[in-house]
Amino acid sequence: MDSPDVIVIGGGTGGYSTALRAAALGLKVVLVERDKVGGTCLHRGCIPSKAMLHAAELVDGIAEARERWGVKATLDAVDWSALVATRDDIVARNHRGVQAHLAHAGVRVIAGSARLTGPRSVRVTGPGAGAQGERSMHDLSARRGLVLATGSRPRTLPGLTPDGRRVVTSDDALFAPGLPESVLVLGGGAIGVEYASFHRSLGAEVTLVEAADRIVPLEDADVSRHLTRGLKKRGIDVRAGARLLDAEVLRDGVRARVRTARGETLTLEAERLLVAVGRAPVTDGLDVAAAGLTTDARGFVVPADWDRLETAVPGVHVVGDLLPPPSLGLAHASFAEGLLVAETLAGLPSAPVDYAAVPRVAYSSPQTAAVGLSEAEARARGYEVETNTMPLTAVAKGMVHGQGGMVKVVTESAGRVLGVHLVGPHVSEMIAQSQLIVGWEAEPSDVARHIHPHPTLSEAVGEAFLTLAGRGLHQQ
Repeated sequence: MDSPDVIVIGGGTGGYSTALRAAALGLKVVLVERDKVGGTCLHRGCIPSKAMLHAAELVDGIAEARERWGVKATLDAVDWSALVATRDDIVARNHRGVQAHLAHAGVRVIAGSARLTGPRSVRVTGPGAGAQGERSMHDLSARRGLVLATGSRPRTLPGLTPDGRRVVTSDDALFAPGLPESVLVLGGGAIGVEYASFHRSLGAEVTLVEAADRIVPLEDADVSRHLTRGLKKRGIDVRAGARLLDAEVLRDGVRARVRTARGETLTLEAERLLVAVGRAPVTDGLDVAAAGLTTDARGFVVPADWDRLETAVPGVHVVGDLLPPPSLGLAHASFAEGLLVAETLAGLPSAPVDYAAVPRVAYSSPQTAAVGLSEAEARARGYEVETNTMPLTAVAKGMVHGQGGMVKVVTESAGRVLGVHLVGPHVSEMIAQSQLIVGWEAEPSDVARHIHPHPTLSEAVGEAFLTLAGRGLHQQ
């Protein structure tokens, strides 16, 4: 039986970051992956979807150039095969990069499916190299720790069976054949609004249905309001407070019935239905009970020690989408979780992940980006709250972009910043400074001392803090 220091099951962002950091600290690491290292984020989620959204942004830019700026540009067509080829090249190059990093770090990667056989022991079954096609088998035991990083898969709804063509999930939406003329998106979270935005940019008629009373319901209410306005302005039919009753696949599309917020039954038809109602943790075939572990009612493996992400079984840790809230199911959060667990297993002190200071982004058009507490969350926790909202059009660069949007800052009255919330163009690139502001518990006067470049969109962030510090110039 092989006995590395650390065994990591799952090669997505959480798993490979754990493996890389542990190897850099001198530990012998085995990483088990039954598909491809990089996981959902690299192969089906973050990277390919953002590549496609960039292409969609270019299409929108042609329309803006013609209609707003007098640039006589025209769009003849979207070459779907060329777009897909560029996306796949980006994914492939990133995949090769992850493989090279793991190899350079000395991480042993075993291809196959892992099944726990004890608290720190694993049996890996994978494709064999024999002439008869027999499967290989590896029995492993970790000297220091076992890390579970098996990720998640898209949830669906009763009666909806994804087929990769008419009914798709976020895992296969980008790989369905061709561009549909119409799309019905179920789910108004970050994934749903991104896919609604992408398909609209490429010419599809889009209806976005969200069961909660507003889209991106986990974000600040003002973020939801501004995003809804921006999506509707682009021609997306946003229906919040609407629930799916049933759906059927037709020869040339899908027909669905939804119950609207007013109690009406509405029949919607589209060429494609995209289910984006969240993700579920993956533990099938893992046999967590063999290691003395249990899952909660939702399928998550719950840490006994959140500061170390360690389960009730000593030496068994969890990272990534297998963690329940307050973990966020975000790739960048799983990087931090991987670093924490690797350093813990190496015997080093490591700060717990501060989930309140993890940025949340939707790469739709307009984009949203936020970190920290919403106004409602802050009040619910008993804070005496002060807020300031600054429209992006209050600064010159916001007028140049012409897409509207806003900056909202939530602070403890006469105290620290609790949350920053952005809507508008390129705000995904503006949230990093707000992560530092919230994470370091800065006060508005601390931020107001720092000068933002002019003219930029980030000026609106600076101006919001200047106003809260009593020094504002352009507050409308």
